[in-house]
Amino acid sequence: MSANNYLIIDFGASNGRLLVAKYNGSKFKMIVTHHFDNQPVFASGTLYWDILRLYHELKIGIQTSLKKYKNLTSLGIDTWGADFGVIDKNGKLISNPVHYRDERRAKDSKSLFKIIPARELFKLTGAYILPIYDLFHLYSLKIQNSPEIQSADKILSIADIFNYFLTRNTCNEYTRVTTSILFNQVKSRIEDSIFDRLNLPKNIFPPIIMPGEKIGSISANVAKELEVEPVSVIAPATHDTASAVAGIPVIDKNVNWAFISIGTWCAMGMEIDKPLISDEIFEKAFLNEAGVEGTNIFVKNINGLWVIQQCRKRWLKEKEDLSWEEIVNLSSKARPFRSFINIEESQFAKPQLDMPKNIRNFCKETNQHIPENIGEVARCVYESLAMEFKYYLTFLENFTRRNIEILHIVGGGTKNKLLCKWISNATGLNVIAGPAETTSVGNLLMQLKVNREISSLDEGRQLSLNSSEVIIYQPEDKEIWDEAYFKYLKVL
Repeated sequence: MSANNYLIIDFGASNGRLLVAKYNGSKFKMIVTHHFDNQPVFASGTLYWDILRLYHELKIGIQTSLKKYKNLTSLGIDTWGADFGVIDKNGKLISNPVHYRDERRAKDSKSLFKIIPARELFKLTGAYILPIYDLFHLYSLKIQNSPEIQSADKILSIADIFNYFLTRNTCNEYTRVTTSILFNQVKSRIEDSIFDRLNLPKNIFPPIIMPGEKIGSISANVAKELEVEPVSVIAPATHDTASAVAGIPVIDKNVNWAFISIGTWCAMGMEIDKPLISDEIFEKAFLNEAGVEGTNIFVKNINGLWVIQQCRKRWLKEKEDLSWEEIVNLSSKARPFRSFINIEESQFAKPQLDMPKNIRNFCKETNQHIPENIGEVARCVYESLAMEFKYYLTFLENFTRRNIEILHIVGGGTKNKLLCKWISNATGLNVIAGPAETTSVGNLLMQLKVNREISSLDEGRQLSLNSSEVIIYQPEDKEIWDEAYFKYLKVL
């Protein structure tokens, strides 16, 4: 049969891209048609997403894709799992959405927790109680009596802002709503008590739709501007983690498998039937968020490749050209297990002018070898990340009462073969790495389902396996890595 073309729009926290998937009924092939950086803008003391530039890049990508591949069947958009924009009664976006790393939310969270403690918020929602998420920004707008909250008619997640710009239809997609700390995942509804106790407006939320539903079509005005025919706009799992999990090429669904999605953030978890909520789970900062087809994703978010990305940003100021391949190569030549950092420390989660210096200071304060060059710093980061995964996998098994047999690694981090190998060595598990584009695969699968080219997630995952290249890593040097792990625990 002839191939149908689907457009995938994937916004990450540091970059975005558009891909066309050509599907022939048994396999798909993805081609990147447009790629761009996603750089936040710091202005007047606030860190913003440059939302209009991102929308401009989206439109360029649609035009470019349609020039190369005619007759797109549909498109779908996924983004990161935080932040929103405010639409007024005239349908205008009031302000650029504020970035989740903006410091204001953390400051205002102190007064919020006096009204509803973090532990209680977790029991009400099952979500990750961290000031980066929507509840805290909405509360900040309220206590500042900001123009956004005064004039708000609707609030939309980042993905649904773009969907609105394209179609003029407003909605909130389900998987993304569950990360907002405004939604009761056990009862599957907006948690009214949070709004009542914080005196937040409840009437500004558009209807919730499920992944795998049609939102509408590109409006006539947008189609005219872009000189394209209207295209159907589908809601995938707009939260990129949920899309990534949907796209995992599961080799055997009858064995206990866990996943790590490695990107700027890392998400490590399992797909289970219902949310898990307890004091112990709260204390270890595990969380629940919705997947597709009624699944629950039980997950631990970890500050991931952000640290090494910040390092490279600094190194590029000193060295004109420094590729990721060179960084990985230099780390492979550095001596192993000399220095570790606690990836979860707040100092490593914030933007830094000199992240390598920050790492050296931590090592000095903890009486470790101080990494001196690019290779030593990079090795410190990569080994610390592998050990962090080992640490939390133990809790993942305890909370779910499952012994993990296979570890799937997906996302951009799979391109770092050395890191994948070290994760296998550290955890003692067989690792199946790939594809790097799993979020895009999950996005595609929901579009295929809406268009009745597949009937279920299981069928989609088999298609993902048939269409993807994966690498299997087997653990080595277990005793050496176990000994290094004890050193890591002592440092922490």
